[in-house]
Amino acid sequence: MSLSSALSIAQSSLLATSKQTSIVSRNVADASNPDYARRTAVITSTAPGARSVEIQRAANDLLFRQNLSALSAWSGQSALYNGMDQLDLAVNGVDNASSPSTAIANLQNALQLYATTPSNQNLGASVIDAAKDVVRSLNDGATAIQDFRTQTDRQIATAVDDLNSLLSQFQDANKSVISGTRSGTDVSDALDQRDALLKKIAEYVPVSTFTRGDNDMVITTNDGTTLFETVPRSVSFTPSAGYTAGTPGNTIYIDNVPVSAGTGGNTSAVGKLAGLITLRDSVAATMQSQLDETARGLISAFAETAPSQTDAAGLFTWSGAPAVPAAGTLVNGLAGSISVNTAMDPSAGGDPALLRDGGANGAAYILNTSGSSYSDLLIAYGDRLDQPMVFDAAAGITTTSSVSDYAANAIGWFEGVRQQASTTADAKEALATRTAEALSNDTGVNVDQEMSLLLDLEHTYQASARMMKTVDDMLSALLDAVG
Repeated sequence: MSLSSALSIAQSSLLATSKQTSIVSRNVADASNPDYARRTAVITSTAPGARSVEIQRAANDLLFRQNLSALSAWSGQSALYNGMDQLDLAVNGVDNASSPSTAIANLQNALQLYATTPSNQNLGASVIDAAKDVVRSLNDGATAIQDFRTQTDRQIATAVDDLNSLLSQFQDANKSVISGTRSGTDVSDALDQRDALLKKIAEYVPVSTFTRGDNDMVITTNDGTTLFETVPRSVSFTPSAGYTAGTPGNTIYIDNVPVSAGTGGNTSAVGKLAGLITLRDSVAATMQSQLDETARGLISAFAETAPSQTDAAGLFTWSGAPAVPAAGTLVNGLAGSISVNTAMDPSAGGDPALLRDGGANGAAYILNTSGSSYSDLLIAYGDRLDQPMVFDAAAGITTTSSVSDYAANAIGWFEGVRQQASTTADAKEALATRTAEALSNDTGVNVDQEMSLLLDLEHTYQASARMMKTVDDMLSALLDAVG
């Protein structure tokens, strides 16, 4: 081997080692970055004594896709569970203190106390106050639900804007990958950026990908709707200014295809957008229907009856009074419009004794002819609260129940769905975490291994440096001999 060849080999080795060291140092510096994939510097011989360094980026498509799927599932479940926590507090209060069920139980107690001493009008006034608390609970609950739906609508609008922004950023990253691939330059950083954006996109909608020539990526949703192909597809949504009971929410469209909502506590909603739709149009809407049915049951339970007369709204009234709502038929918005009959409300000039005697709808409905000790009607009202009646199946719970049990069942339904949502959220979070860890273990940086490699490179560098020193010494000796 000539001295010039030996010198060339030593120089090539030093340059290759320098590049390898640079890659290892970059790996160590980004070891804590979850979106960074490990780089490996591979030495390739291009000619006798010449070497080049090719940078390879660690990747595992199977694990990456599993992680995307897990992220989407967790995001949808998390949106549902967190929203249900807010909704429960807004409607039922802490420990259900402001729930209709609690207020109805207090009304029953007040009614029973009044029935024991029907001549005591202070107790009668207490019943009216308890009835007002029931009305307030239903009115406030209905308002809270519709406000919640409006707020959720705004969250959907913000999420849609965020998703469109991410798709625009993805387009730029994808162009960088394509351009670098075509020119033969290293695209590792661009691929890292593209994968990081893809994980963020998966939090909003479930995604599936495939890669075409020049590393060009196409994104579709899990139902096959195209989300990105060369350019982003439009994700559109028009928020509503406000909601009323029974009003459906507007649809989210991806490339003119509607996004479907999920069902159940272990929601089939995948991605944040579907989770928010489920909250707005399923959970909150069902809760509203249950409040409306509770209100209808109360109006029916306290309706005034009389021989040869049509039943008429008594203690509780509504916009359709004096008629009583049809049995077993949901009236949208009834919980928001129910009120205490002013004829019995002393603060409005009414007489609480009408609850004891009857007659809020005229003399034909007066049942008390025996004086102030009459308690039959009060006892009858208390019994009606515990007697089965028919409820609309559209409200999502039992169709035959007493009013008091129905209000309690509504809380039970909500708590059951929320508990299931909580348990499943934990499970889906754990799966997302495990798949992320598996992906990191396979494609991420192990600092110990990198430091060990760095020591090996140091030894290689020292060997190349010694070779150059030896060549230098030999050249010096040769020149001295010639001189």
